[in-house]
Order: sequence, then structure tokens, then C-alpha cells
Amino acid sequence: MNANRERIAKLQQEMKAEGMDMYLVPTADFHQSEYVGDYFKARAWLSGFTGSAGTLVVTQDQACLWTDGRYFIQAAKQLEDTGVSLMKMGEEGVPTVDAFIRENLPEKGCLGCDGRTISVSEGKEYEKLLDGKEAVLKCGVDLAGKIWTDRPEMSREPVYVLDVKYAGKSREEKIAQVREEMEKAGADIHVLSSLDDIVWLLNIRGNDIEYNPVVLSYMILTMDQVHFYVQEEAVPSEVRKELEEAGVALHPYFQVYEDVKKIDPARKVMLEETCTNYTLYKNIPQGTEFVFRANPAAIFKGNKNAVEMENLKIAHIKDARAMCRFIYWLKKNVPGGEVTEYSASMKSREFRMEDPDCLDLSFETICAYGPNAAMCHYAPTENNCAKVEPKGFFLIDSGGQYWQGTTDITRTIAVGELTQEQKEHFTLVLQGHIRMAMARFQYGCSGANLDILVRGPLWEHGLDFNHGTGHGVGYLLNVHEGPQNINWKIRSGGRRGNATPLEEGMLTSDEPGLYLEGEYGIRTE
Repeated sequence: MNANRERIAKLQQEMKAEGMDMYLVPTADFHQSEYVGDYFKARAWLSGFTGSAGTLVVTQDQACLWTDGRYFIQAAKQLEDTGVSLMKMGEEGVPTVDAFIRENLPEKGCLGCDGRTISVSEGKEYEKLLDGKEAVLKCGVDLAGKIWTDRPEMSREPVYVLDVKYAGKSREEKIAQVREEMEKAGADIHVLSSLDDIVWLLNIRGNDIEYNPVVLSYMILTMDQVHFYVQEEAVPSEVRKELEEAGVALHPYFQVYEDVKKIDPARKVMLEETCTNYTLYKNIPQGTEFVFRANPAAIFKGNKNAVEMENLKIAHIKDARAMCRFIYWLKKNVPGGEVTEYSASMKSREFRMEDPDCLDLSFETICAYGPNAAMCHYAPTENNCAKVEPKGFFLIDSGGQYWQGTTDITRTIAVGELTQEQKEHFTLVLQGHIRMAMARFQYGCSGANLDILVRGPLWEHGLDFNHGTGHGVGYLLNVHEGPQNINWKIRSGGRRGNATPLEEGMLTSDEPGLYLEGEYGIRTE
């Protein structure tokens, strides 16, 4: 039997023992991070699908996996022989996860999940959905953890300090900014779970998620105290000393779940529903008044300060130098017949890491030749990669984490003769990219207002691409950041709503593409 079929069958046995009719496994850690560490990859372990976005729903007689358009091709391949059905999100006739639960969960049934892996907003939606069925939400059990016997340990990489010459503001200044927002909102306590917000506030970084320099942690902020919940063995003594001198009290990582139970219900608590986990929220005493809003740190972090913007120019020059060297190497070596997608990926990494200011890549490099480039997030391995022939397109999407900031760049390179259609398609994508890069617009415009500039040349020819046009980029932080987003489909919720007006200091990608399954892919970013 296929290994994933066996794992699903074992999960169904555990569900039966717990009295669950349905079990939900999202792609999430306890902080609602977009990318997760190996400890949290339960959905991938169960289903076999390794993409960064997807939700697995298991009943007693079936298993279904939802993912978005970036991963349709990859998911179809990886789910073969697993018994897991692919649900292509947004496609005609495909139900949403909520609609599937509504249709398939029996009356007075039980939906299970690990409540630490769903957000407050998701938990509330499931509560509403189940009310109509008189069903129960059981969210205190990590069933995947019961059967995943060789589960990797939770990461505890060393924490390090980001000097103010890079951060632009001290941690004291940043915390004061957030407290001002708390005061305006009438909040006494601010509970934070989002890893990038926490490390930004404290001017620290780590490596607990691959390519994302964050630290697994929580924070409780009051008007006169800062409580930082972290795996304490990950904090070197000199970092601990610096934090404590700044008034930051350190506590064990999981202690936050007990400490929130002690919150005085008479005090008002501020938190963000989309990135605080449901279990943490439910542990706060009943009767507590909440202020639900975006974390102020997320807004401040998204608008880069003057020091960060100047540093980012340096980071992009450093990154461009590595890219120029790579493109020269690629064009020189492809005709010799020795270049593979994987060797190209390693060479790209080598050129970046030669810079002493480059600490890591900002995401797994996408090196894709020919039809593989039609898979937006394809990543080659040493034993599963294509040879790069001296014809057609080669696509590389890559980036680095520098002391001076985070980069994200895509180039589609002609490694040989192109067809007329390929030339025309490349030109349409480039036209859209240039239109956005050159755009002048009135203050108040959001990504949704501007997306037509990029897609217009493609739409005029009946073409499109099935992903967003642009996302915020962090500063030595997550390569995908909010609050802004560029996409024509209106989306105001979540961390990156495209209804957010664009502000000065928002570092935003510009990445139109075109993908022909089985033929080639193009993206310019």
C-alpha cells in the first residue's frame, strides 16, 4: 500500500477512537505562518503534497486536498496513488472547504482539528458552520502527532540581534509606537503570535523556518511590561542580557497558554484574528472584551523607514551582481550540455553566498526549464531535475537574505532559439511588468486598482496568469509580507489584503507571468 494511503488509514482509525467524523489538517504552525518548519508539516506528511499552501480534509471514507492555482500541476502529480482527491480552489464546480464540510459532515457530527493550527477567524467560521448542524468542533487533539512516530523536533535555532544601523529604529521606539496604538484603541493588553511582527518589534532574528529569519515565539505586551515566550535554549546569554536590559521578560514557549488564562477579564485585550491561533484565544477567560484589529507592528513593519529603504538599495545592487554573474555562467555553460536545473540552482546560491552580507536565501530557488516552468513553484532536486538544453526558456525565481534587506527576483532567460509564439508571450509579460514599474497613481490606490496595468496586455490576447501580481517584501524577514497585495480579485481579509492603500515605503514585488502546461512558463519580477 502507498505510504500516504497507510497514513490516512491510521488517521481515520484515530478519528474513530476520538468520535470524529471529519478531521482538518491545514498548512499551518501555531502562528499562522505562510511557510512552516518541518515539525509542522503534517499535511505534507499525510497527503504527499509538498506545496506551501493547501488544506487536507479527511472523513471516514475519503480524503481531499485543496490548493490554489500555483500548485495545480504539482499537486496532481504528487497525489497520484495516494487516494487523496485534488480540489482545485476557485475552479468551476469545486466546492470550498467550508461548503464541503457543510455538505459532508453529518447532523450532530464532530469536526476535529488541532486548534493551534487554525486562526481565531477560522475557528469562528467553523463554529457558525457547525451551529446549523448541531455539530461539535473538537480542537484539542493533534491526531497527526499521534501517528507521526518519526516527527522532526521543533526548531530552536540561535536568536541574534539586528543592529539599529540596519533596523533604523530601536526596539524601545518600536514598542512605544505600538503602545500608542493600544492606547488609541483602549486596549490594556496586546497578544501577539505572528513571528515576523514579534522579531521586528524586538530587533532580533532567527532561523526557525527555513529561509524565514524568525523565532518561534509569542508576546504579551502591556503598557509597562513586555513578556516574550520563546524556547529559552535558543537565546544566547548575550542576547538574553540585551533583551532583559531593555525590559523584556523571557518565559518558556508553551507557558503562554497558561498565562493567558490568568488575564483579568476586566482588562481589554487586542489581537489580530487572522494570525492568532484559536486555542490561545479560547484560553483567554470568558467575558474578556477584545479589540480585533491588524497588529500595529504589521503596519509599521510594512512601511519601511528611511534607513531600511537606503539599505535595501544596497541589498538589491548586491543581489543584481550575483544575478548578472549567474546569467553569464548559464549562457556560457548550457551549450556544453552539463547544466541541470539543480546544478543551476546550486550555482545561483553560490554566487549569492559569496557576499559576506548574504546570510541565506529568501526562499527555495525555483529553477525550471521548459515545461517544468509551467509549475509556478517548481523546485528541482539532485535526483529529480531536467537537463537544460540550448533552446527555449529557462526560468529562475530566487532571492537572498542580506543584512541590508530581503530580495526576490525572477528572470526568464532564452538559452537558445525561441519560437515566434514564445517571443510574443515573453513580450506581453514584459509589457505588463513595465507598465506597473512605471506607473504614477493617486494616493489612496490599492493593489486591486493597479492590477489591470499588469494584466492588460495579456487580457487583450485572451491570456492570464493564476497568481497574484505583487506582494510586500520584508526587511531581512519574510519574502511575502503585508499589508499590501496586488491582485484584481478583491480580498480585504487576511494579512495581505489588496484593498490596503499603497503607502510610501512599501516594498512590493511586480511579477506577471504566463504558463502553458506541458510547454513553458514565463515570469518577470
